[in-house]
Amino acid sequence: MAPAALLMAARRLLRPLVRLMMKSGVTFPVLSDTLRQLFVDVATNDILPDSRSRTDSRISVLSGVHRKEIKRLRLLKSDQARPPDVVTLLSQVVGRWLGSPAYVTPDGQPRILARLAQPGQAAAFETLVQAVTTDVRPRAVLDDMVSHGVVTVLDDDRVRLNTQAFIPRPGGAEQLFYFARNLHDHVAAASANIVSGNPPYFDRSVHYDALTLAQAEALRAYAREVGMRALLEVNRKALELLGEEAMPAADQANRDGRERVNLGIYLYQECDDGKEDGASGGRA
Repeated sequence: MAPAALLMAARRLLRPLVRLMMKSGVTFPVLSDTLRQLFVDVATNDILPDSRSRTDSRISVLSGVHRKEIKRLRLLKSDQARPPDVVTLLSQVVGRWLGSPAYVTPDGQPRILARLAQPGQAAAFETLVQAVTTDVRPRAVLDDMVSHGVVTVLDDDRVRLNTQAFIPRPGGAEQLFYFARNLHDHVAAASANIVSGNPPYFDRSVHYDALTLAQAEALRAYAREVGMRALLEVNRKALELLGEEAMPAADQANRDGRERVNLGIYLYQECDDGKEDGASGGRA
């Protein structure tokens, strides 16, 4: 792989990130120090898995960071951030609500649930939360979901899941968590495909240019519809495979499995100013 070609691709990849950082007040010296630490961390933990080979000299050669900086940087924490509580809990509640047969209508829409469980009634918000966690009271979860705009409590004490369920607040901890995780996983998958003779991950796109604004808007609306439908289907399949309907909540935290899967769907639209050459349409 030619380093020059990789750097050219990385320059384009990093441009929107640099723009976001500058708008958020992150300057080059701050990013530079973060990258220096990241280079040392990757060299230490990803490239040199054998602890005997993790000498300061070896890490310096791999990363290009001076040996005087290696010792200080190796002591800093890695970038493995803990998901915010709102992500780990609310996303599980919403995922079950959207994917479990007891909580959706025959046409796949989330049911409006009674807040409290009644005798002989399986589908209620209270039982939904208790199927996910017994450590937090359903009322506390409900208040949190209301504050995030995920649900609405109706006048008859029923709870409705909003159609745009769990869209994190702009700039909040939840949105930044998904920002980091989703972009990391997409880049990680694409990187693995580049270095592998047999690309292991699905990574395709449909792209068209020279569209009118009306055509682009219509395509964006259609893509949003079919994309959300695909995500809901994958969510339902995941719940089916996990067998969560028959698994007690107390046992779910003790699973032996360590694999994770992340499917993302994205769409981007901008005015074509001629900066990027390409065909008028196709897939890649």
